[in-house]
Amino acid sequence: MKKEDLHGFVPAAPTPFNAAGDIMEDEFQSLVKWLIGQGATAICVSGDNGESWALSAAEKGRLTRLAVDASAGAVPVITGCSATMLKSSVEFALQAKENGASAVLSMPQTYVLKTTRDELLGRFEKLNAAIDMPIIAYNSPRRAGLNLSLDDIGAIMDVAPIIGIKESNRDYFHHSHLINRFADKMAIMVGPCHYIMPGIALGAQGYIATGPEFLGDDTRNIAALAKEKPSGKQAEIHHKLTVIYELLMGHSTWPAAFKAALNLIGQPAGVPRDPVYAATPEVFDDIRKTFDELGISYLP
Repeated sequence: MKKEDLHGFVPAAPTPFNAAGDIMEDEFQSLVKWLIGQGATAICVSGDNGESWALSAAEKGRLTRLAVDASAGAVPVITGCSATMLKSSVEFALQAKENGASAVLSMPQTYVLKTTRDELLGRFEKLNAAIDMPIIAYNSPRRAGLNLSLDDIGAIMDVAPIIGIKESNRDYFHHSHLINRFADKMAIMVGPCHYIMPGIALGAQGYIATGPEFLGDDTRNIAALAKEKPSGKQAEIHHKLTVIYELLMGHSTWPAAFKAALNLIGQPAGVPRDPVYAATPEVFDDIRKTFDELGISYLP
């Protein structure tokens, strides 16, 4: 996979679990096929939406294989391999590679609330040496507990084959400078849903985000629309993406509300895996109310 292959709509697929905590493999493949039908240009498995923290290395490998088989060569598969320990990240990435992943998505050393530049570069350099495959960096200060500066990102690119970055920093100053400095060197993929339209307009190649999958026929056109001259349609899509993102992020423990919303539109997302609880009836009611306001159809 090259940086040119990373663009457009790259959904982070959920992992459907049943009440016993088992992966529902047929439902997962159904979701992958549905996302490709929605216009996905790649599929990301074992990310935040996929409850990566609850998956073993073998399960990450199995999900990768299921996604590769379901996509049947239509799109590449990217597998999340983030972990606090380098050994775990390597194990996750090797399982992904063995099962057909085209690239891996990796945070720095997650949940370690600070790191030196040497430790940061050592992590990516050693990961690259162990797996020898394309890497997509993932900057999520809210989840990882640390923020990659622009200089950090540039230094990482010097020691590992970084083809792109999922940028989930909530500071749009950071996004603006990131796009200006690195858009010609790697694929900038927007994370926060409400940054998709302005991010692509300024030069980001696409998005690995939650929310676009709920916009029906508009989903496949978001990236192209964002590149056009500003219009009322762009403002409408931007508003819907913003409201959906706030809705899903504002309820329950992630990704319970996301799974609830997918189930409401007829996609078999199952329930979260322990220790996360499924969304309450009150959360379902709020999702229905918001969907009504946005004109999104759902099951009765």
